[in-house]
Amino acid sequence: MNFIETKLQGCFIIEPKIILDERGYFMESFNENTFQKGIGEEVHFVQDNQSYSTKGVLRGLHYQTGEHAQAKLVRVLQGEVLDVAVDIRSNSPTFGQYEAVLLSAENQKQFFVPRGFAHGFLVLSETATFFYKCDNFYNKESEGGITYNDETIGIDWQFPLENLIISEKDKVQPTIENAKKVW
Repeated sequence: MNFIETKLQGCFIIEPKIILDERGYFMESFNENTFQKGIGEEVHFVQDNQSYSTKGVLRGLHYQTGEHAQAKLVRVLQGEVLDVAVDIRSNSPTFGQYEAVLLSAENQKQFFVPRGFAHGFLVLSETATFFYKCDNFYNKESEGGITYNDETIGIDWQFPLENLIISEKDKVQPTIENAKKVW
Protein backbone atom coordinates (compact mmCIF):
# COMPACT_ATOMS: atom_id res chain seq x y z
CA MET A 1 0.00 0.00 0.00
CA ASN A 2 1.08 3.52 -0.74
CA PHE A 3 0.25 6.14 1.93
CA ILE A 4 0.10 9.73 0.67
CA GLU A 5 -0.25 12.41 3.35
CA THR A 6 -2.41 15.32 2.23
CA LYS A 7 -2.02 19.03 3.03
CA LEU A 8 -4.17 18.32 6.12
CA GLN A 9 -1.89 16.74 8.70
CA GLY A 10 -3.08 13.25 9.57
CA CYS A 11 -5.28 12.75 6.46
CA PHE A 12 -3.97 10.12 4.06
CA ILE A 13 -4.93 8.87 0.62
CA ILE A 14 -4.18 5.16 0.52
CA GLU A 15 -3.48 3.41 -2.77
CA PRO A 16 -3.63 -0.38 -2.59
CA LYS A 17 -1.32 -2.75 -4.37
CA ILE A 18 -3.59 -4.51 -6.87
CA ILE A 19 -2.50 -7.84 -8.33
CA LEU A 20 -4.13 -8.41 -11.73
CA ASP A 21 -4.28 -11.58 -13.77
CA GLU A 22 -6.62 -13.29 -16.22
CA ARG A 23 -9.02 -14.19 -13.37
CA GLY A 24 -9.45 -10.61 -12.18
CA TYR A 25 -7.65 -8.98 -9.28
CA PHE A 26 -6.64 -9.41 -5.65
CA MET A 27 -5.81 -6.71 -3.13
CA GLU A 28 -5.40 -6.41 0.59
CA SER A 29 -7.90 -3.71 1.58
CA PHE A 30 -6.86 -3.52 5.22
CA ASN A 31 -4.04 -4.80 7.39
CA GLU A 32 -3.79 -3.23 10.84
CA ASN A 33 0.02 -3.46 11.01
CA THR A 34 0.53 -1.96 7.54
CA PHE A 35 -2.08 0.71 8.21
CA GLN A 36 -0.63 1.83 11.54
CA LYS A 37 2.89 1.93 10.12
CA GLY A 38 1.65 3.90 7.09
CA ILE A 39 -0.13 6.62 9.09
CA GLY A 40 2.35 6.61 11.98
CA GLU A 41 -0.13 6.06 14.80
CA GLU A 42 -2.23 3.38 16.44
CA VAL A 43 -5.87 3.35 15.37
CA HIS A 44 -8.17 0.46 16.24
CA PHE A 45 -11.41 0.29 14.30
CA VAL A 46 -14.51 -0.90 16.17
CA GLN A 47 -17.40 -0.34 13.76
CA ASP A 48 -18.02 -0.75 10.02
CA ASN A 49 -20.74 1.19 8.18
CA GLN A 50 -22.06 1.01 4.64
CA SER A 51 -24.45 3.18 2.64
CA TYR A 52 -25.99 3.06 -0.81
CA SER A 53 -26.91 6.29 -2.58
CA THR A 54 -27.90 7.62 -5.98
CA LYS A 55 -26.31 10.31 -8.14
CA GLY A 56 -26.33 13.75 -6.55
CA VAL A 57 -26.76 12.55 -2.96
CA LEU A 58 -24.57 14.57 -0.63
CA ARG A 59 -24.06 13.18 2.86
CA GLY A 60 -22.31 15.47 5.32
CA LEU A 61 -20.46 17.25 6.66
CA HIS A 62 -20.59 15.18 9.86
CA TYR A 63 -18.40 14.49 12.89
CA GLN A 64 -18.54 13.31 16.50
CA THR A 65 -17.38 15.45 19.41
CA GLY A 66 -15.42 14.95 22.63
CA GLU A 67 -14.70 11.44 23.84
CA HIS A 68 -16.87 10.11 21.00
CA ALA A 69 -14.83 11.70 18.19
CA GLN A 70 -14.20 9.27 15.35
CA ALA A 71 -11.47 8.56 12.84
CA LYS A 72 -12.72 6.99 9.60
CA LEU A 73 -11.18 4.89 6.87
CA VAL A 74 -13.46 5.26 3.84
CA ARG A 75 -13.72 3.57 0.44
CA VAL A 76 -16.15 2.97 -2.39
CA LEU A 77 -17.21 -0.59 -3.21
CA GLN A 78 -19.33 0.35 -6.24
CA GLY A 79 -19.56 3.64 -8.15
CA GLU A 80 -17.73 6.92 -7.64
CA VAL A 81 -17.85 9.68 -5.02
CA LEU A 82 -16.12 12.93 -4.22
CA ASP A 83 -15.02 12.46 -0.61
CA VAL A 84 -14.26 15.52 1.52
CA ALA A 85 -12.57 16.06 4.89
CA VAL A 86 -12.57 19.47 6.63
CA ASP A 87 -10.10 20.27 9.40
CA ILE A 88 -12.14 21.47 12.40
CA ARG A 89 -9.34 21.31 14.98
CA SER A 90 -9.41 24.90 16.29
CA ASN A 91 -5.67 24.89 17.10
CA SER A 92 -4.64 23.54 13.69
CA PRO A 93 -2.78 25.69 11.11
CA THR A 94 -5.14 24.20 8.47
CA PHE A 95 -8.37 24.87 10.42
CA GLY A 96 -11.26 25.35 7.98
CA GLN A 97 -9.36 23.91 5.02
CA TYR A 98 -10.52 20.85 3.14
CA GLU A 99 -9.20 17.96 1.08
CA ALA A 100 -11.29 16.38 -1.67
CA VAL A 101 -10.48 12.94 -3.09
CA LEU A 102 -12.14 11.03 -5.91
CA LEU A 103 -12.86 7.53 -4.62
CA SER A 104 -14.20 4.82 -6.88
CA ALA A 105 -14.57 1.09 -7.28
CA GLU A 106 -12.23 1.46 -10.22
CA ASN A 107 -9.32 3.28 -8.52
CA GLN A 108 -9.79 1.39 -5.18
CA LYS A 109 -8.30 4.33 -3.25
CA GLN A 110 -9.12 4.78 0.41
CA PHE A 111 -9.09 7.97 2.47
CA PHE A 112 -8.14 8.11 6.15
CA VAL A 113 -9.90 10.93 8.02
CA PRO A 114 -8.59 11.27 11.59
CA ARG A 115 -10.45 12.55 14.64
CA GLY A 116 -10.97 16.31 14.52
CA PHE A 117 -12.30 16.43 10.96
CA ALA A 118 -15.77 16.83 9.49
CA HIS A 119 -16.49 14.37 6.69
CA GLY A 120 -18.89 14.18 3.76
CA PHE A 121 -19.23 12.76 0.29
CA LEU A 122 -21.13 13.37 -2.94
CA VAL A 123 -22.18 10.57 -5.30
CA LEU A 124 -20.99 11.28 -8.86
CA SER A 125 -22.00 7.97 -10.50
CA GLU A 126 -25.56 6.71 -11.05
CA THR A 127 -25.29 4.82 -7.74
CA ALA A 128 -22.56 4.19 -5.18
CA THR A 129 -21.94 1.84 -2.29
CA PHE A 130 -19.81 3.58 0.34
CA PHE A 131 -18.02 1.68 3.11
CA TYR A 132 -16.15 2.99 6.14
CA LYS A 133 -14.50 1.87 9.33
CA CYS A 134 -14.76 3.96 12.52
CA ASP A 135 -12.45 3.87 15.52
CA ASN A 136 -15.18 4.82 17.98
CA PHE A 137 -18.83 3.90 18.38
CA TYR A 138 -21.52 6.31 17.16
CA ASN A 139 -23.12 8.47 19.88
CA LYS A 140 -26.15 10.56 18.89
CA GLU A 141 -25.60 13.17 21.62
CA SER A 142 -22.09 13.82 20.27
CA GLU A 143 -23.17 14.49 16.68
CA GLY A 144 -21.86 17.60 15.00
CA GLY A 145 -22.31 18.98 11.52
CA ILE A 146 -21.34 21.80 9.20
CA THR A 147 -23.27 23.02 6.18
CA TYR A 148 -22.00 21.65 2.88
CA ASN A 149 -22.00 25.12 1.31
CA ASP A 150 -20.17 27.09 4.02
CA GLU A 151 -18.63 30.01 2.12
CA THR A 152 -15.64 30.27 4.46
CA ILE A 153 -14.64 26.69 3.59
CA GLY A 154 -15.55 27.02 -0.10
CA ILE A 155 -15.78 23.36 -1.09
CA ASP A 156 -15.86 22.78 -4.84
CA TRP A 157 -18.26 19.84 -5.04
CA GLN A 158 -17.68 19.54 -8.81
CA PHE A 159 -21.42 19.15 -9.30
CA PRO A 160 -24.33 21.56 -9.92
CA LEU A 161 -25.49 22.57 -6.42
CA GLU A 162 -29.10 22.92 -7.59
CA ASN A 163 -29.10 19.18 -8.43
CA LEU A 164 -27.93 17.99 -5.01
CA ILE A 165 -30.08 15.61 -2.97
CA ILE A 166 -29.62 16.53 0.69
CA SER A 167 -31.35 15.33 3.86
CA GLU A 168 -33.43 17.82 5.84
CA LYS A 169 -30.92 17.45 8.69
CA ASP A 170 -28.00 18.41 6.45
CA LYS A 171 -29.85 21.37 4.92
CA VAL A 172 -29.92 23.12 8.31
CA GLN A 173 -26.39 22.44 9.57
CA PRO A 174 -24.51 25.51 10.92
CA THR A 175 -21.44 27.16 9.43
CA ILE A 176 -18.03 26.16 10.73
CA GLU A 177 -18.01 29.34 12.82
CA ASN A 178 -21.25 28.35 14.59
CA ALA A 179 -20.74 24.57 14.73
CA LYS A 180 -20.12 22.51 17.86
CA LYS A 181 -16.44 22.31 18.72
CA VAL A 182 -14.96 18.88 18.17
CA TRP A 183 -13.09 18.91 21.51
